Amino acid sequence: MVNGEKITIEIRGAGLGYNGRAILHGIDLEIVAGDIVCLLGQNGAGKTTLFRTMLGFIRPVYGSVMLAGREVSSLSARQIARMVSYVPQSYVMPFPYKVSDVVLFGRSVHLGLFASPGSRDRKIAAECLDLLGMGHLFSRPFNELSGGERQMVIIARSLAQEARFMILDEPASNLDYGNQVRVIRKIRELAGRSIGILMATHHPDHAFMAASRVAVLSGGTLSHNGSPEAMLTPETLRHVYGVEVDVFDTPPNGHASRRVCAPVVE
Repeated sequence: MVNGEKITIEIRGAGLGYNGRAILHGIDLEIVAGDIVCLLGQNGAGKTTLFRTMLGFIRPVYGSVMLAGREVSSLSARQIARMVSYVPQSYVMPFPYKVSDVVLFGRSVHLGLFASPGSRDRKIAAECLDLLGMGHLFSRPFNELSGGERQMVIIARSLAQEARFMILDEPASNLDYGNQVRVIRKIRELAGRSIGILMATHHPDHAFMAASRVAVLSGGTLSHNGSPEAMLTPETLRHVYGVEVDVFDTPPNGHASRRVCAPVVE
């Protein structure tokens, strides 16, 4: 599901902010369909501003934001939503919708103003749930699900948009350890289908688990942008979060080793 040509989101020399006042300066970021970019930074660093700009809700104060070779500001909200989807940190429905209906909401960007979902839309919604291992929840009330199940359903809704890029705002922040790992695994699978992923996280280990690149928001700019191994050093993490962190390789034990982070608490 999805797959296709390698298109990009590009932010070049951009100032991002509100009412003509930039709070992020000189932002350069490129995401290619199929990449996983983890975005790290303290609360208040400007992640929401970056997301809102990429989704077309606000315009850059200066510089350019390009989506598949076109300025985002020249695209309609529907055109953007067909190429970029968004997964919030948490989601509660105001009405007792079934899971199938929640995922179908993702198809609205492909429907006319007064059109109703058809058999193809329902088929795509069911396939998205099955792809994420959530098909058994099809008829369950969304608000009765666990936190991990809700997050997977919202990712399925985003996937149903058939967008080439997915922005996830701390998708594992409210999940237990097992569900965090399951979400990261599914994100890796989606990237394998040529979906570009920008994922905000406060857990550097998530970047070591999944990311092809890491971007760090700090001091009003993207101060670091490169591979997880190059970017996630004790010095960088100390600078961003103000705590001491050890970064080391796990023992291979017959398997490929992977770097992990361990905060120094003594």
